[in-house]
Amino acid sequence: MNLAPYRAHRRILTASLVGTAVEFYDFYIYGTAAALVFGPLFFPSESPSAQLMLSFMSFGLAFFARPVGAVVFGHYGDRIGRKSTLVASLMLMGASTLLIAFLPTYAMVGWVAPLLLCILRFGQGFGLGGEWGGAALLAVENAPPGWKSRFGMFPQLGAPVGFIAANGLFLLLGLGLSDADFAQWGWRIPFLFSALLVGLGLWVRLKIGETPDFKEALEKDAPVGVPLSDLMRHHLLPTLAGTFAVVACFAIFYLATSFALAHGTTALGYPKEQFLLIQLGAILFMAAGIVFAGYASDASSAQCVLTWGCGATVIVGFLFGPALASESWLLIFLGLATALFVMGLVYGPLGSWLTGLFPVRVRYTGASVTFNAGGILGGAMAPIIAQALADRGGTEMVGLYLALAGVVSWLGLMMVRRRMADQA
Repeated sequence: MNLAPYRAHRRILTASLVGTAVEFYDFYIYGTAAALVFGPLFFPSESPSAQLMLSFMSFGLAFFARPVGAVVFGHYGDRIGRKSTLVASLMLMGASTLLIAFLPTYAMVGWVAPLLLCILRFGQGFGLGGEWGGAALLAVENAPPGWKSRFGMFPQLGAPVGFIAANGLFLLLGLGLSDADFAQWGWRIPFLFSALLVGLGLWVRLKIGETPDFKEALEKDAPVGVPLSDLMRHHLLPTLAGTFAVVACFAIFYLATSFALAHGTTALGYPKEQFLLIQLGAILFMAAGIVFAGYASDASSAQCVLTWGCGATVIVGFLFGPALASESWLLIFLGLATALFVMGLVYGPLGSWLTGLFPVRVRYTGASVTFNAGGILGGAMAPIIAQALADRGGTEMVGLYLALAGVVSWLGLMMVRRRMADQA
């Protein structure tokens, strides 16, 4: 296996991976805290199910902030460059996460507590809206010929790295603290710890330069005045296709992580620490799926791998609920591991596939808007709809949402099938 391109671009690939790992760590610790403690701490209700629903709604708020951040950061990323925009998005995300550690609870200040939580959650989503697209461009626009998907998989690998760091820390806290201490103050520690990770991400990103593709585009012509306007007028079809195509990866991830953790440790009564450990093992299969998809996409095409992944998502949808409710740790692990491996198939090639839909002049905006708008359809509503389906028809009903997400993403791929075939 030829590793020379990786060695030559080590700093670039590290910056794309470390930055997204930090960003996703910040995002995941909120998701885990929302599943475990935010309901009773920040939202008044006599029903634990209603508290959990409100907590998940605050979780989903960031998904609606992400397209706004995608437009703003995409605008500057397409006009002034990838590097400075990526630094700004990381700082906003990090600051919002750190401040959550200092929030008062509902018992302390009443309605002000959930208001402040939602404001900072919006800030998290706003920052992340500019993160993924820039990190993907940083990797893909520096890739040698024939290596775009393998380079493009590095930002995606930040997701399992961030997840392992977040849930691993929550697991250690759960083992070392009583439930009362964790609910009272222990949950704040992961948010405080994020400051160190953000500092590491900034240190790496400040040492990189601008991408060759962006430099070449600037030499040929002036930047687009309003990238979003140009995107909507001249690239509407790929924008819609890209939005639909990313629905499956978001749906799988948030059902197999945040929803599974919350539902499994409350309605199904599984021990929290053991379930976190099962998830930590299963997330390794997501990393394996991302790496497999990166190599397979360069060998065939990203379009082909994503299509197979969407078909697998539909199948997983019918197996996920029964596995989660089986009360067998082996079946629960196999269900989560299979779902997250398939998530790697529909997530790993997105860096090269989405960026390939748009010209350099609007690529930051196009990739960011489609990725984050798709997150609303696949991610923001996933835990909420899954909880409602579980309340109405049991855990076995939850997988229907996954199956539908796979069909939606497949339709998005079909919308630009000819375009991607011509590029190949």
